[in-house]
Amino acid sequence: MTIPDHYIGLMSGTSLDGVDAVLLKLSKSAHGIIGETFTPFDDSLRAKLLDLHQPRSDEIHEAAALGNELAHLYARAVRDLLKKTRMHSASVQAIGCHGQTIRHRPDAGYTIQLGNGALLAELTRTTVVCDFRSRDIAAGGEGAPLVPAFHQAVFADPAIHRVIVNIGGIANLTDLGSGAIQGFDTGPGNMLMDAWIRRHHGEPFDRDGAWAQGGNCIPALLQTLLAHDYFRRSPPKSTGRELFNVAWLESLLSGKENVRDVQATLLEFTSASIALAVQSSCVGVKEIYVCGGGASNAALMGRLAASLRGVPVATTVKLGIHPDWVEACAFAWLARQALHLQPGNLPSVTGAAGPRVLGAIYPA
Repeated sequence: MTIPDHYIGLMSGTSLDGVDAVLLKLSKSAHGIIGETFTPFDDSLRAKLLDLHQPRSDEIHEAAALGNELAHLYARAVRDLLKKTRMHSASVQAIGCHGQTIRHRPDAGYTIQLGNGALLAELTRTTVVCDFRSRDIAAGGEGAPLVPAFHQAVFADPAIHRVIVNIGGIANLTDLGSGAIQGFDTGPGNMLMDAWIRRHHGEPFDRDGAWAQGGNCIPALLQTLLAHDYFRRSPPKSTGRELFNVAWLESLLSGKENVRDVQATLLEFTSASIALAVQSSCVGVKEIYVCGGGASNAALMGRLAASLRGVPVATTVKLGIHPDWVEACAFAWLARQALHLQPGNLPSVTGAAGPRVLGAIYPA
């Protein structure tokens, strides 16, 4: 019998809401969540991270300082998680830390996730695996999405054609069909919706899509949003704030639109871009499971189900993992893959030259 190991996964994504942390029991053939915590970003940290997405003076110093600040926040999340689960750090084989993406430029051969893995290892006295995306990009891949390998490991059923849709700041899908696993970023998830409601109401997100539901989709704006070149590209492909951001959105507005109608249009934009990706790339899908923060947006889930009529849409709760923790679990799993010198990428997804062991390892 294989004795399970314990790994911690840390995920802070493009939504910039905070750090998801999970303690996962993992063996070659099984997994189980022991505990989870969420540590929010404060407004100051969120603002500084947003600023770094655009070129600015002294950005090298700012990036390094923010990497250290994030490492301390990640360490706090780890301490809180261990306290909650009554586990000792000595029982944890490694921490898999995604880090905070501030630039994702596979077209230029690089991606940057802040976090300072060396400092995190010092603060936690635990082995840290981080910088998961760079090796895939070095091998000619997109470096994203990386979660499809985990989706395959824990959600695939050889008898059922499933698609897993992750709706974080950016949305991505994993096609668990009978052939080679496919996956790619479908476009914006919650990112534009969150930014728009924060700008106009000071709220971090539109709970259940209630504000959007009170508006009306603007058909002309929706078509303009969907006309972005990204949606005409064939996979493998990945994206981020470099392409989809508030400045881009505002460049498409006349200024006369009702702001609530814009929110309704952004919700429809996320739903439509996901649905179009599924319909064009996942022919024959029988089941769709949603994870990420978007799974909690009732209006978005309703629009997605309506757009994919005939295919059941549910959350990953039905597959055994709550939608909020899937990505953090994935990076715990990727840390285990790294320590066991096993590949963490899927070349059919990222376009890399072949399977690669992902992550830089900082021993305890």
